[in-house]
Amino acid sequence: MDALSQTFQALADPTRRAILARLMAGEASVSKLAEPFEMTLPAVSKHLKVLERAGLISRGRDAQFRPARIEPKGLMSVEAWIETYRSLWTERLDNHLREMQDGAPPPAGKIGRDRGE
Repeated sequence: MDALSQTFQALADPTRRAILARLMAGEASVSKLAEPFEMTLPAVSKHLKVLERAGLISRGRDAQFRPARIEPKGLMSVEAWIETYRSLWTERLDNHLREMQDGAPPPAGKIGRDRGE
């Protein structure tokens, strides 16, 4: 699986996104990360392994304490992918806003047809 797909797969789970949000405040142990969730420590560890394989976090080692920390570089592939589409999305939004200001309704099905691109 390519890096971008692996990153999106890791981000698809709401628990993993919540773990990343928590790590924005600084490194944390598995037990600290597990506190807001109703799941076992091994289940949280599995989520951490997915995030680590995707390059979104790293794990340290300090005796038995293995703190997790966010790796901002892990989102670079997502950022690059989004950037390739930014101009297209911006242009479409600008055109839609102009049409709204002119009072002309968009052609039937135009917005729904554009979603898949």
